[in-house]
Amino acid sequence: MSRARLAVAAACLSFAALVPLNAANAAEASPPAVIVLKAAHLFDGKSGQLVSPGLIVVEGDKIKAVGANATVPAGAKVIDLGDATLLPGFIDAHVHLTDEDSGNSYRDFYEGMLRLPAEQSFYAERNAHKTLAAGFTTVRNVGANDWVDIALRNAINAGLVQGPRIIAAAHAIGSVGGHCDQSPFPPDRVKPLTPVEGICSGPEQCREAVRDQMKWGADVIKICASGGVFSESDPLKVAQLTPDELHAIMSEAHTWGRKVAAHSHGDEAARLAVEAGVDSIEHGSFLSVETLKLMKQKGTYLVPTRMAAWWSNAHADGYPPVIAAKARQLLTAHAEMFRNALKVGVPIAFGTDSGVSPHGMNAHEFALMVELGMTPSAALLSGTREAAHLLGLDAVTGSLEAGKSADIVAVPGNPLETIAATEHPSFVMARGAIYH
Repeated sequence: MSRARLAVAAACLSFAALVPLNAANAAEASPPAVIVLKAAHLFDGKSGQLVSPGLIVVEGDKIKAVGANATVPAGAKVIDLGDATLLPGFIDAHVHLTDEDSGNSYRDFYEGMLRLPAEQSFYAERNAHKTLAAGFTTVRNVGANDWVDIALRNAINAGLVQGPRIIAAAHAIGSVGGHCDQSPFPPDRVKPLTPVEGICSGPEQCREAVRDQMKWGADVIKICASGGVFSESDPLKVAQLTPDELHAIMSEAHTWGRKVAAHSHGDEAARLAVEAGVDSIEHGSFLSVETLKLMKQKGTYLVPTRMAAWWSNAHADGYPPVIAAKARQLLTAHAEMFRNALKVGVPIAFGTDSGVSPHGMNAHEFALMVELGMTPSAALLSGTREAAHLLGLDAVTGSLEAGKSADIVAVPGNPLETIAATEHPSFVMARGAIYH
């Protein structure tokens, strides 16, 4: 090694040695701030019940105590939120922070094509901020181009920008010409995608695609098991991955400790994914009762994304004809599937597919699920306890308990009586920091 490199290495080691000492001294000089939150009610995300009054003691980035009998430390900052309900920070298990559909697919597509990845990252940060302000302190970003979601997650964790905790998937994995592939551009003008970008043919390429996403930081693996609405070259219901490809994906992801989320509108595609061991089915518009029963038996979550069906149907006139036709197929079938899922007792985790709809509207999903027969309590649990379980974050967030991350939201009044109150948060705290 040259003398110059040795000097640089020595300087780095000296700096590294100083960091823990300086951090320890700072911690001794400035103990974690203590904040006490008071409100008329509290929904802890465990029991499904509302208790009154509500009180939470927060120390630093953790919850220290919960309940009306909790001791209020001397010198604590007390925030009285009045006639409101304290809840765990909401969790959205299906978002696309790097995209946003305004209802005009042609314009959105054109503008997106012209953006460089670095430019797109600024839009992603804006969307993350809107999502956090809406009360969603954790999200699972299930698919993004150019590793932008990985970069955004890292920037948020480093404190460079504001946003929710992100469980990132990087590129979604799927077949050539399928929903995860790019639009059918002429191949002599646009380079076809490879396993690095998630597009694979055959089990070994699909295994490679999974490894590529994990290599560059994916927390979860997203696959496209069936066709989708916003893709022009594939039928909506057709299965797009073979059983061998599915098993290769599941075995590789699960070996590395990653869960797998499967986009699937079609019933056959979902059944094959469930049989292969997938952890969640996203959308599930045409699921049969038999497949729903199989999901319950295996503990496979449904992430229904009702808002995607609702939004795309309402804005179908702004889409290309092929996409518009597929969007109009979904609304009624999806509603029937969701009601059947409630009857069967499939585990349900909250997800919106925001990006298909504007970011910041996420909480409207609660009302859409309640309209289809879900109780307000079950809807709230789907966006707290159940979503945390699906994401593997049970020990971190999803309920108001001592020792968990201080991810807390307050909404006006009683959301069990008026579920739409979730759409108007009066207070948002993420990891102990107050954002709203």
